[in-house]
Amino acid sequence: MLMYEKNLWDQGCTLVAGIDEVGRGCLFGDVVAAAVIMPYGLVLEDVNDSKKLSEKKRELLFELIMQEAVAVGIGIVDVDTIEAINIKQAARLAMKQAVHKLEILPEYLLVDAEKIDIELPQMSIIHGDAVSQSIAAASIIAKVTRDRMCIEWDELYPEYGIGVHKGYATKRHRDMLQRHGPTPLHRKLFIRNVMAGCEQMELELL
Repeated sequence: MLMYEKNLWDQGCTLVAGIDEVGRGCLFGDVVAAAVIMPYGLVLEDVNDSKKLSEKKRELLFELIMQEAVAVGIGIVDVDTIEAINIKQAARLAMKQAVHKLEILPEYLLVDAEKIDIELPQMSIIHGDAVSQSIAAASIIAKVTRDRMCIEWDELYPEYGIGVHKGYATKRHRDMLQRHGPTPLHRKLFIRNVMAGCEQMELELL
């Protein structure tokens, strides 16, 4: 998990930021990104892709990362912006915001499968959250941050189950959308595409 970081450390780059985002595939809510600079040489054995960790483990690691990190930045892009510029550009914007919110300027960026429009040297790593401790740490910070937002959204719209499925296109979520229609925090364009695809799949299975 430190191969990329060690290579950069050996070149004299000690301020390496990992960047990742969550919420790209959701039907509901903001997209959230995090940038995390971990201390030179620090190894956190349990840090891994946030999707592979239990909720309890993510919460514990969130606190540990926030305690140990040199700097943490979080970027949030709302639904209106997602609708206006599309989800790919919104995810990139959230990542850019996260870097700008770091209190210390990083020397190098390790980015999960994206390129950020920012004048800093960077590397895009496919499945970066599974092979880079810095990116994995960012994925945990972003995931826990967004999950906590989902709990707040669930109180606003309890009938949709946002606190459980976090806004993803589960059957329950799609059923509730068909029953109640979208809320102001639903991504309308994305819903149309996903719902149409699900309906087509169901027809093919008949």
